Amino acid sequence: MVKSLKIVVTGASGFIAKNLRKYLSEKNVDLISISRSEFKNFNYETKIISKNYNEKIILEKIKNSDVLIHLVGIGKQSVNTDYDMINTDLTKHVVNLSKKSKITKIIYLSGLGVSPITSLGYFISKYNAERQIIDSGLDFTIFRPSYIVGKDDLFSKHLKKQMKSGEIKIPGSGKYSIQPIYVSDVVKIIFESTWQPKFNNKIIDLVGPDNVTFEKYVKLFSKGTKTKIRKINLENAYHNAIINSKSDFGIDDLNILIGDFKGDHKKLSKISEIKFQSVMDLLQSGRLL
Repeated sequence: MVKSLKIVVTGASGFIAKNLRKYLSEKNVDLISISRSEFKNFNYETKIISKNYNEKIILEKIKNSDVLIHLVGIGKQSVNTDYDMINTDLTKHVVNLSKKSKITKIIYLSGLGVSPITSLGYFISKYNAERQIIDSGLDFTIFRPSYIVGKDDLFSKHLKKQMKSGEIKIPGSGKYSIQPIYVSDVVKIIFESTWQPKFNNKIIDLVGPDNVTFEKYVKLFSKGTKTKIRKINLENAYHNAIINSKSDFGIDDLNILIGDFKGDHKKLSKISEIKFQSVMDLLQSGRLL
């Protein structure tokens, strides 16, 4: 069954997609990967480069694939690229491409904290993307991930960048918690969801087994280094995020951290039946540095 799968991955050059594509290639899956920028392809992989996900370029190449895994998204917007354009409108376009090409299932990575009552612009765009998929009539699995960590993930890169300056800043108390999940577990779960019916038409929190405060996470991440850890005033952090696009924390970075969102790891563990890697153990061993 696995060898006969034909899977499309969007956002192919991103961190999660790179790990997923490598994993699928090792499983001998027939893979079609799409990105707006150039990327190195793996075995059993067809590469498509299209800045605007042009239907004329893509449609014929993805026809009659089994599953599309939609990994395109942005967590920071600008005057040129906003949340609605990428997170919502592009998802609508990808849904239409899937239907025209006879793909029967979409897998989508949304965000932990997304809900119909959110007031956060980033989450609203993700919620609207979820609705595009749910209302499409196609089978779907929507994952709502916490921080996905591994070699070269954006969260770890952000902390490493601060470490190079000799100091990591913690906005506010640092007592708000996160539920990081290891990328190797993520790709296993996504792959399971491509062919196991028990994942069909479900929204599932994609969170790890450890619930840890941001302060503790930072201390473990920088353990064994001479990095100074400094708490900064939360109001000042927000002010800097508003006026400086190159600030250590963006506005929505702060909103997501302070939001202290909790996910249901027990549900994920029960449906996936995999043995999860403890991110705390990875931190203790220094394997995320």
